[in-house]
Amino acid sequence: MILLRRSLLALAFALVAVVVGVAVSIPFDGWLNRDRVAALTNAVADGATPVAVYLARPAVEDGPLPVVVMIHEFWGLNEALLSKADLLAADGYLVVAPDTFRGTTTRWLPKALWHTLSTPDERVIEDLDTVVAWLRSRGDVDPERIVVMGFCYGGGKALAYALARPGVPAGTAVFYGDLSDDAAALARLEGPVLGVFGRDDTLVTPAEVDGFERALRRAGVDHALLRFDEVGHAFVTAADGIATDPTQAAAWGAWTAWLREVTTVRTDDDER
Repeated sequence: MILLRRSLLALAFALVAVVVGVAVSIPFDGWLNRDRVAALTNAVADGATPVAVYLARPAVEDGPLPVVVMIHEFWGLNEALLSKADLLAADGYLVVAPDTFRGTTTRWLPKALWHTLSTPDERVIEDLDTVVAWLRSRGDVDPERIVVMGFCYGGGKALAYALARPGVPAGTAVFYGDLSDDAAALARLEGPVLGVFGRDDTLVTPAEVDGFERALRRAGVDHALLRFDEVGHAFVTAADGIATDPTQAAAWGAWTAWLREVTTVRTDDDER
C-alpha cells in the first residue's frame, strides 16, 4: 500500500512537472522566435491594425492581377508556406500570405495549439478585411478575382471568412481545415468552394467531409471536394514536396486547375 501511494505521488509530481514545463515553454518559444515573423514578411497591409504579410509577385507585371490570399497552418508563417506562395506566384498570381497570429510563429507543437485556442475567428476576419481593403487599393489587383484559401487552421479560417464576407472572395479553397455542415449558413457563399482532403485524416475525418459535401449540395453551392488515398492530415507540405511526391503534385495540380477556372476573366463572347 505504501508503495502504491508513493507511485501515485510520483506520477502526480511528474504530471505537474509536465504541465508546468509546457506552460513555461510557450512564452519561452515566443521569445526564441520573436524576430522570425519580421524576417518572413516583406510588406504591411495598412489599416486600423496593420497586418504583416508575405507578398509573392508573378514575373508578369501586367495587371490587374488575380490574387490569392493564402492563410498559414497553426504553426504560423513559415518557410514551407512561403515556398507554396512563391510556387503559385510563378503561375501568374499575386499571392498574399498574412500573419494572422500578429507577430508570432513556432515550430513547437504546444505553442501551435495555443495559437489555435487563442486566436478567435473575429480577429482573423478583422485582419483579413484589412488585407482585402489594402489589396483593393492597389492598382495591380483585380478586386473581382480575389480567392481566399488556407491549409489546416488556415483552411478553416478561409471558410470562416467566406461565410462572414460572402461577397468578397471569388472562390474559397480549404485544404483539410475545419468545416461546416450547416446548409443554411453555407447557402450564403457566393463563390465556388474547393476542398482537398486525405482519406486517412483523423483530424478532419472522412465523415466530416461527407457532411460538408451534403450541406453544400443542399445549399446549392458550386463545389469540388477531392479526397486522396493513403494520406492523412496536412499532406501538402512545401514546394519541394509538391515537386517530388505524386500525391502532393496531384493535389496541387487540381487546386491550380480549379483556380484558373475561377479566376478566368470571361468576356461577352465567352458568355454567348
